[in-house]
Amino acid sequence: MSSRKWIARWLPLAALAALAIVAVALGLGRYLTLDALREHRQVLQAFVRDNAAAAAFSYVGAYIVVVALSLPGGAAMTVTGGFLFGVALGGPLAVVGATAGATALFLAARSVFGDMLRRRAGPFLRKMENGFRENAFNYLLFLRLVPVFPFWAVNLAPALLGVEFVPFFGATAIGIIPVTFIYAAFGAGLGRIFDTGGDIRLGDVFSPTLIGALVGLGLLALLPIALRKWKESP
Repeated sequence: MSSRKWIARWLPLAALAALAIVAVALGLGRYLTLDALREHRQVLQAFVRDNAAAAAFSYVGAYIVVVALSLPGGAAMTVTGGFLFGVALGGPLAVVGATAGATALFLAARSVFGDMLRRRAGPFLRKMENGFRENAFNYLLFLRLVPVFPFWAVNLAPALLGVEFVPFFGATAIGIIPVTFIYAAFGAGLGRIFDTGGDIRLGDVFSPTLIGALVGLGLLALLPIALRKWKESP
């Protein structure tokens, strides 16, 4: 591989890694918390009120950066969207930002590691890769629907397994909708909690019933694979 092709392949991921290091070094993560939202809410609400369109674009742009750099704050960003824009607008804005950021990281990682791993993969990894790619949309939909898998990991694993762009993008855009709107709805009601001085934790968003419902949706995403394998079994 020529040096120019090598640089072109590594540059996107290297740039994301460098920006992530800078963000961590500057302590930007402290702004991606609900405590920071409570502290700066009046300034943020005033900006949204006076510059609605610019605020929406800025929010989506910030969300893309947070996800693409794998910074710990995606859930807080979604809650912030619901708080600032309401569920009807904040939810879709968060879906757009999260999907775009995840796609950017996926494409950058795939350009670097995809061919490299496929060349060196043994029989087991190659078999697993083929099985995952064959049912990529359903597997990814399950991973997105069930909120127990790290978002950054689900962005990177498909790149390492050679998943194509379309199933990754489609499963991400669809699969994150339920959790996104749950967080956005929680954010839309944060004003009352802020006014009373109550404590807030992201872990309070999901009840066991809600988690069970999301797991059920995830299992439905795997149902076509199970039916196909059942029909193919002797």
